[in-house]
Amino acid sequence: MTYDFDALTDRSGTYSLKWEEAGDALPMWVADMDFQTAPPIREAMRRRLDHGVFGYSIVPDEWTDAYIGWWRDRHGVTFERESLIFCTGVIPAISSMVRKLTTPAENVVIQTPVYNIFFNSILNNGRNVLEAPLAYDAAAGRYAIDWEDLERKLADPQTTLMILCNPHNPSGQIWDHGTLTRLGELCWEHHVTVISDEIHCDLTDPGFEYVPFSSVSEHCRMNSVTCIAPTKTFNLAGLQTAAVMVPDPVLRHKVWRGLNTDEVAEPNAFAITAAVAAFTEGGPWLDELRAYLAGNKRAVRAAVDEYNASVDTARRVTLVEGDATYLLWLDCSALTDDTERLCDHLFAEQRLMLSPGAQFGGNGRYFVRINAATQRERVDEGMRRLTAGLRSFR
Repeated sequence: MTYDFDALTDRSGTYSLKWEEAGDALPMWVADMDFQTAPPIREAMRRRLDHGVFGYSIVPDEWTDAYIGWWRDRHGVTFERESLIFCTGVIPAISSMVRKLTTPAENVVIQTPVYNIFFNSILNNGRNVLEAPLAYDAAAGRYAIDWEDLERKLADPQTTLMILCNPHNPSGQIWDHGTLTRLGELCWEHHVTVISDEIHCDLTDPGFEYVPFSSVSEHCRMNSVTCIAPTKTFNLAGLQTAAVMVPDPVLRHKVWRGLNTDEVAEPNAFAITAAVAAFTEGGPWLDELRAYLAGNKRAVRAAVDEYNASVDTARRVTLVEGDATYLLWLDCSALTDDTERLCDHLFAEQRLMLSPGAQFGGNGRYFVRINAATQRERVDEGMRRLTAGLRSFR
């Protein structure tokens, strides 16, 4: 490998949420990585820093070109220039669109278990969360859409918006072309606009590709807003740089007005520089990162398999290991129906911090989410602590 992802990073003194919240525990919870970002991004930011003047920034053509080129070359999708709008983050954009595209007390559909902050974006703006729980196949360790339930939720006249997580967090599942097409047609039929959060789209395992929601049909394209960013892919979440892609001009105007009214459409002094460098020079680094993360996920799988082989069948756990993201979703239903209690046990006895699943809705109370985006040495240590904690948990 050209890049050393095994090199341990010390994030103390950097005000890291991930590490400060964990204290002296090993943090494998919130979705950021412990790797330095790609060297071309650091070099571009260093040049910008050395300039020394940090006034207001515009959104230049280079930014638009970088997004268009990346999605064309990496994902085979063509974005129209006018469809792209800068925003400071995917969640600020989603919260703004919930306010602009719906009215108070309307329903917003989400497929649970799903990224917990979706709940905040909906509830904090006075809208109703309408869960369309995914169907879980415990034997296979996979989720699927419950189409009958989803259509019933979309057909409710009070439902006007759906937030799709593509690829899915926390399961890491990639939605295929047929699934997205069927979902898009249902939303079109019932006049429900789709926000597709695709922030994890570049973090697929080698040999796997995600399917952009807007690419599968004209209805999907014209009835959706796609949220994209370099932040998860290149570990830049603290820089507040993202985009929304809105092909339909009427919908685009509403979204643009909302983002500007909410003051989340202006870049800081580093947001443009980092995004342009990521999407024009970050490809080789990303390809090696994806291979490394896939190795980390295999290490988690091996640890889970070893644990299961050593315990009674009544205490075995099931790993939902998707083909995207660095997140793993562990079914602990054989041990508890309250993984808040399990996570408290792991934190207190093993000094390991994971995400309890109840916050993701659906059947999440039986699960914990594991973030494997750290050095292999830490992954191995985390799995040692996890399996020891599973054995001692009562």
